[in-house]
Amino acid sequence: MAQPSKHRGDGGETGLGSGQRVRKDDPRIECIGSIDELSSFLGLALAARGAQAALAGPLLASLRRIQRELHLLGAELARRDETAGAGIAAEHVATLDREVEDIDGRLPALRAFILPGGGPVASCLHVARAVCRRAERQAVRLAAAEPVGLHVVPYLNRLSLVLFAMARQAAQLVGSGDELA
Repeated sequence: MAQPSKHRGDGGETGLGSGQRVRKDDPRIECIGSIDELSSFLGLALAARGAQAALAGPLLASLRRIQRELHLLGAELARRDETAGAGIAAEHVATLDREVEDIDGRLPALRAFILPGGGPVASCLHVARAVCRRAERQAVRLAAAEPVGLHVVPYLNRLSLVLFAMARQAAQLVGSGDELA
């Protein structure tokens, strides 16, 4: 006779920060998973940045800060209770607004779609942007069904804009620039 597994997740459930058990395909867990994937791609961009010295200054601090904010966001989503609003705040969204304006102000105006690419760092940032858009869609779907922090969706929306601008900036800094579609 087979022994029951001592690993709690083997039954297809996982725990939220509140201790509540939910299915691993719960929309909240799907969104948290996309945020984890997004942070992992930012880590990959940071690792690739080591091979592209020109990118050391402009991206390092911002990407590390964003990874910490994504950790806050994931923790916020892992709580399904009255503290769900604690975590990502209006000032996080405002910081992203300033950041995208600053980066965009130093880039050529876009008049057409561009192809993702532009070197290892830019490519990682383009993938991160796409994952961020998925997380945003999942957060919108989740917010339609149950309470989600007020700034979760705006934060993910702004973050995707910042990641797009950073990808363009990274491509420009290594001499690739934008490749029009």
